[in-house]
Amino acid sequence: MPNTQHPDTLDEAEFIQRARALIPALKERAAQAEQDRNLAPDTIRELQSLGLLKILQPRRYGGHEMNPRVFYEVQMALAEGCMSTAWVFGVLGVHPWQLAMFDPRAQEEVWGEDDDTLIGSTYMPVGKVTRVDGGFRLSGRWAFSSGCAHVDWIFLGAMVPSREAGGAPEYRTFLLPKADFQILDTWHTIGLKATGSNDIVVEDAFVPEYRTHRTRDDTMASRPGIELNNAPTYRLPFMQVFARAVSTACIGGLQGAINAFRQIASSQVSRNMLGRTADDPTAQLAVAEATAAVDQLRLALARNMDTMMAYAEQQRAAPIDDRVLYRYQSAQVPDVCAQQVSKLLKSCGGSGIYLTHPVQRYFLDIHCARAHVANNLDMVGRNYGGVLLGLDNKDTTV
Repeated sequence: MPNTQHPDTLDEAEFIQRARALIPALKERAAQAEQDRNLAPDTIRELQSLGLLKILQPRRYGGHEMNPRVFYEVQMALAEGCMSTAWVFGVLGVHPWQLAMFDPRAQEEVWGEDDDTLIGSTYMPVGKVTRVDGGFRLSGRWAFSSGCAHVDWIFLGAMVPSREAGGAPEYRTFLLPKADFQILDTWHTIGLKATGSNDIVVEDAFVPEYRTHRTRDDTMASRPGIELNNAPTYRLPFMQVFARAVSTACIGGLQGAINAFRQIASSQVSRNMLGRTADDPTAQLAVAEATAAVDQLRLALARNMDTMMAYAEQQRAAPIDDRVLYRYQSAQVPDVCAQQVSKLLKSCGGSGIYLTHPVQRYFLDIHCARAHVANNLDMVGRNYGGVLLGLDNKDTTV
């Protein structure tokens, strides 16, 4: 049943402090997690026990329903220790925010007995859908389901056929219990190795209508759960919140690389310069640029989220031109971080090519994060550029 007693309210600083306290353990577990191609169960339990995965969850079900900016601050802190952990946190932790918009019956099925229940996802619109009485039959195979080994429910993307002949199909998120899907072990990658982002298979499962969400429709009509969960955070556009969940770990990852680089540079001797890396002008410039980039990316993130929340509190949406810019800035994050971490690794010299070098994991993870479709900078940038030049916005998800 819903939790009618609200949990103790924690401020932003407390959540961030809890996340930062995990950094040493996350660093220590990183190598084994990569070998296992999955996060350690202890890591998931800690994220749950510390309340970190409930930052965006409705208070009605034991959560904190906070400004997503707090969620991203925690994600950046976790990424300093392990980007795979931060990535899985971003994916699993954003799902309570979306479930809060679903029909209350779906929320009760997931959280009614245990409000710690986790939901996985893969939003690729590859499912095969057939309309039936009361809902749909769903089949298909989806890739890239981060953290799926730790979940009991899953969000899956699919296009729903129109009820009218010749009508356009509609994208929806389908919610399924663990009994209705299988996990295929396919995750063998060069980075984000511990995210366990394996494939999901569904064979002719029934999904009732109320366990679907018209994800690309940001009107309140498509969010029946908002009648119960009416905090401003649940009025934000879907892609503004989700896209940041798969880009923000890069900011923390770059900060982790900076931390490691600074520690090494003070003592490492460069064979090229016959002196410390810290004395190398190229290394000095690389760390300065990377640190400034982190600061700029963090400032844009905080401003954008606070601005959109201020509008949401007034039950309005931020101006479309602003939202198109915010979407572009989200997609920029992995590219900017990849450029900066590449300069840091280059300044490490020959030692940087070894798998044991502390900067290389951040390097590989950040570059892999660029592959997510939400981080397709060219696609998002073309739309933003078109808007700047007087064309209509073509991205209905912002």
